[in-house]
Amino acid sequence: MLSAYAPLFRVPGALPFIAGTAFSRTGGAMFGVAVIVMISERLGSFGTAGAVSAVGLAVLAVAGPVLGRLVDKYGQRRVAVPFVLLSAVTSAGVVACSALGAPVWTLFVLYGLSAILPEPGPMSRARWAHIFRDEPDRLHTAMAFEQVADEASFVVGPVLAVLVATLWFPEAGLVLATVLFTVGCVAFLSARATEPPVVPHGERPGGLAIRRPGLLIVATALVMTGVIFGGNEVIAVAFAKEEGSTSFSSVILGGFAVGSTLAGIVFGTKVFRSSLTRRLALAAGAMFVLEVPALFVGGLWPLAVVMVVAGSATAPMLITSLSLAQKLVPKALVTEGMAVAVTGILIGISAGSAVSGWAIEAWGAQQAYVVPIAAGALALAIILVRFRHLEAAELAGTGIPAPPSPPASPEPAPTPH
Repeated sequence: MLSAYAPLFRVPGALPFIAGTAFSRTGGAMFGVAVIVMISERLGSFGTAGAVSAVGLAVLAVAGPVLGRLVDKYGQRRVAVPFVLLSAVTSAGVVACSALGAPVWTLFVLYGLSAILPEPGPMSRARWAHIFRDEPDRLHTAMAFEQVADEASFVVGPVLAVLVATLWFPEAGLVLATVLFTVGCVAFLSARATEPPVVPHGERPGGLAIRRPGLLIVATALVMTGVIFGGNEVIAVAFAKEEGSTSFSSVILGGFAVGSTLAGIVFGTKVFRSSLTRRLALAAGAMFVLEVPALFVGGLWPLAVVMVVAGSATAPMLITSLSLAQKLVPKALVTEGMAVAVTGILIGISAGSAVSGWAIEAWGAQQAYVVPIAAGALALAIILVRFRHLEAAELAGTGIPAPPSPPASPEPAPTPH
């Protein structure tokens, strides 16, 4: 099974950028839970912790497509390096303000500033889209590998963040996240051999990527997917704390990521002939149904098992949605287009973190699982309601004509009197 991924590592120059994204992904996966643990320990409020995390994700959601557009126009390294360094400096400021007991507003401001950076995920996927631009099956495998790498980082990252924050000091998780993210991004951006070329200005299509048919539908469904992620993250910490073992939250979150990683590995080895839109609807349905048991199980280990099963739907959902986003835009807008899709996830994570934090304080940890479950139902509804429009946009993007609408039934001949 894993042999399907071997050709990716044989691409000239791929290993350096794969290694760089491994570090940056692990650091990125640590930020959310690191901030939640840090602030909840220092201030004793999950509501404030979720709100600070939400602000950072909201800023990243706004900055992502804008910086993605600049990356498409001017190149990855030229645009990304200054913002990666800015993020490192402002993250250090967040750590200092937390440790010194500075006013809460300083955490909101500095953590928001630290989120103004281009996301490595869309840039990495843009490299694969360029490398395998004429090999759709290889590109599917590469996109699956990207998602597996994302999910693997969420197995390792939250565990590291919670572990160092609980064993050392509350800010240790954020310190380690910043170091790993910065080093990884610099390594990734230094791998110039695989950086996609900039499309000449005269050949760039006009307009924004988000206005391409179908992309807004994908991004909106991904907002709901992000609500599931953000809700699960905050609720896991609160649930484990209610059960008397805050550190066990890393096991719950890791279980969700393990389920997604394993599903992603299998999914990436399959060759599909159905449309991406149809696969997206099936993945969204599974994502909703498999989250429901979290509302009813009791105890830490049963919840961890439920999260492993629930996680198995997320990799197919994300692999399919990001592959579809890449199909819906021309190559000159591919980073911006995938950044729009990822922005949907980030907006959802931000909203899910904030709403779930409030739900925890109002109803308790387990009852707060209503938030991600409702989000799963909405994701499925969005895709089903706009299914025909999205499938038509997908087929237009691949150059395949959309299937014609069935002809109207002929009017019956009038009955003679």
